Amino acid sequence: MIGTFIGAVAIVALTALFPQNRAGFLLSLALWGGLCSLIATLLRNFAAYAAALAGFTAAIIAGDELGAVGGVNGQAFTLAIDRVSEIWIGIVCAGIVLAGTDFGGARRRLARHLAELAGDIATRFTSTLRRGRPEPSAQTVRRELIRKVIATDSVIDEVKGESSTLRYHSPVLQQAVHAMFTVLAAWRTIDARLRRVSASSGAHEALHVLRNIPTELREALEANEPSSWSSDPARMRGLCRAAIHALAGMPSRTITLRLLADQTAAVITGFAQILDGLALLAGDIAQEHTSDRGLKLHVADWLPPLVNAGRTFVTIVAVQIFWIWTQWPNGAFAITFAAITVILLSPRADESYAAAIKFTTGATIAALAAAIALFAGLPAMDSFVGFAIVLGLFLIPAGAMIAQPWNTPVFVAIVANFIPMIGPANQMSYDTIKFYNSALAIVAGCAAGALSFRLIPPISPQLRSQRLLALSLRDLRRLAADPDRRQVPWEGRLYSRIVALPDGADPRQRAVLVTSLTVGESMVALQQIAPQLGFAGEFEAALKHFRSGTCSAMMTQLEATERGLAGNDDPAAMRARGHLLAIRDALSDHRAYFETGA
Repeated sequence: MIGTFIGAVAIVALTALFPQNRAGFLLSLALWGGLCSLIATLLRNFAAYAAALAGFTAAIIAGDELGAVGGVNGQAFTLAIDRVSEIWIGIVCAGIVLAGTDFGGARRRLARHLAELAGDIATRFTSTLRRGRPEPSAQTVRRELIRKVIATDSVIDEVKGESSTLRYHSPVLQQAVHAMFTVLAAWRTIDARLRRVSASSGAHEALHVLRNIPTELREALEANEPSSWSSDPARMRGLCRAAIHALAGMPSRTITLRLLADQTAAVITGFAQILDGLALLAGDIAQEHTSDRGLKLHVADWLPPLVNAGRTFVTIVAVQIFWIWTQWPNGAFAITFAAITVILLSPRADESYAAAIKFTTGATIAALAAAIALFAGLPAMDSFVGFAIVLGLFLIPAGAMIAQPWNTPVFVAIVANFIPMIGPANQMSYDTIKFYNSALAIVAGCAAGALSFRLIPPISPQLRSQRLLALSLRDLRRLAADPDRRQVPWEGRLYSRIVALPDGADPRQRAVLVTSLTVGESMVALQQIAPQLGFAGEFEAALKHFRSGTCSAMMTQLEATERGLAGNDDPAAMRARGHLLAIRDALSDHRAYFETGA
């Protein structure tokens, strides 16, 4: 509803700005389409569709306004009112039906998903501590878990759509997802350390850390029973707080023991945040959550949105030029559906071209179905019931097939284009020439949109992945250069880049971004504590090496700094040594990335 309204306001404004300037009006319409395509790529899920709808609502009203000759007819405001009222009435009617037939399952589905993920991670993590050595398949398992955590994002948007209360507290749910990344990062740090110490000492210290977790919580973590997470999350949170306190106060005989204890505390802190989300889903909103509820938009990479915006602008302009050159009476209709195709499918990245081909195929099938309904079915009907039966014979099967994973864009196009092609009215028109011209314009517009994805292809998954890794390393180096840089914005950008990695990305690329999370958090902690312990100069020298991409020199400097703290048994010094060790292990595992971004 909001997207429709914004698109209507935009086209009325453009008409007022260019009342007698066709070139200016058409160019500004293309620019508006490009802007909406950019925003639709930046946003996600339902918000992205609102931006897309703002773009092609303007194109639809413009098509009605331009008519066959391409001159603005001065009826933009009336057409906008008609369009908004039609869409809003349709949405309200569909919403009433939906409310009466679908009682919502996203809340339960998200709670089950979070509980299963948390239980799986907890069981595998505690197994690492109990064995004292990382399992051979641990890296592969963590990379698959990262993929599952990324998939949680769309379910959260569904949950926000079902409940205004959950929408208000949605940052708690988002924080639960971010906490899973933190848990996986801390688990990776523990794995990396256990690989580097002797089997006997590592097993002894890991088991010592595990035994410092209260028995009841330890048994729950090892059980891998989702019900223990979702049945009483408030009680589990209390156990997590007790475990964090016990691990923080645990005596540390060695630096490895301190690192294991601190990283385990980070894991359990993450579990506590996941339990906050589960408690919210269970209806516990009594506690005041401190999460910032303001809108936070972290752009993972500006290049794909800009490419999509440019493609949309070029496509609309190209169809406009073709319309003017050929003087095609239905050219404005073709512009509308070219805009719909390219704006709607641009956010699908490397899937856009295949989806556009299927969308065009669906539009062609819709034209055939509409011709059968219009010239064979409707003329034999003289009542509303008959009219509804004819439409239902086509729309109900196609609508049901949308819910199937098989060729969804084909059936979306059939449903979306069937009614516009028929053009139902109180006094039906059975003009064959008019129908075929309109149907041809719709199919041609969809085909032009599909062609645009071939001529101006989306950024490849490989290049997008490389850019996301390079941008994350750039932010990490900036964090090293500016101790006063806020940690939260940097973390937010890194989370957005982990989520933005394409499905075809190498699992190691997800793993290296999670490792970057550990390095950044350790840097921030050391920048805060270094002046108090007197090694600020040494640590700044190490950061200079990091900013220049010489990891070997940084590791040498970190090792020297750690030796300088070796005689200090203060808990803060032991904790600082643990952070230094965590950075060294991360640089050793992913030296090529931290030096060159590769």
